[in-house]
Amino acid sequence: MILASTLTTNLSILVLAGFIGFVVISKVPNTLHTPLMSGTNAIHGIVLLGGLLIIGLAGNGTFNKVILVIAITFGTINIVGGFLVTDRMLEMFKSKPDRGKKEPEAIEEETKAP
Repeated sequence: MILASTLTTNLSILVLAGFIGFVVISKVPNTLHTPLMSGTNAIHGIVLLGGLLIIGLAGNGTFNKVILVIAITFGTINIVGGFLVTDRMLEMFKSKPDRGKKEPEAIEEETKAP
């Protein structure tokens, strides 16, 4: 009876956390998406570190180690992919130099040449 109650409680918390997370994230404006994603990647890095710690402390169970290696692999892919997407989004906000205009140094060299 206690096991069923604990399972029901944990499933309820999981569903409510998923719903609240969806509602919160859906209300984030596009301009805040990049900083929010960077923060999430940093948090996921902490989770990855915890996974590495657990795999080091795991017993002789091969199944547990395989599951942990798979989780660490997916976590690493998520972190790297998230930082790549964040970097790409930040590149969109950088100003690009005009192609028709010359650099100030090149203009000075042209005026100095006899």
